[in-house]
Amino acid sequence: MTGTTYHFPDDRWYAANHMWARLEPTTGRVVIGIDTLGLAALGDLAYISLHAVGTPVKRGEAIGVFEAAKMTGDVVVPVSGMLVERNEQALRDPLLVNSDPYGQGWLAVIEPTDWEHESAALISGSALPAWVAAESERYRAQGWID
Repeated sequence: MTGTTYHFPDDRWYAANHMWARLEPTTGRVVIGIDTLGLAALGDLAYISLHAVGTPVKRGEAIGVFEAAKMTGDVVVPVSGMLVERNEQALRDPLLVNSDPYGQGWLAVIEPTDWEHESAALISGSALPAWVAAESERYRAQGWID
């Protein structure tokens, strides 16, 4: 395997569409963002739009749009619930997501309705390394990353 190695913090859960979810233990809310492999495929973000705070969201459905150097794509939420916060700083400066996707570049906060059930369908823990390796190889084979 050649090319860049992508970082996937093990304190969160990942969806097949390369969105991540991190449960905030003190609030029970879920912070979401996009992982480094998904960002590499998109390129530098030029624009992000997200639905308004207070919007009900359903796992697997779009809550917004990314516009990037290489393509556009949907912001697909990995858990169902209510959109309770948007990262206004990232909406104003989308490159913040590229530069710090797991920190200041988070996208939204969801008040989940069924975290226990829906998180079980996400990739985490011991399943993460094999998934990252397979996804990296798949993205390279498609020519989406180097």
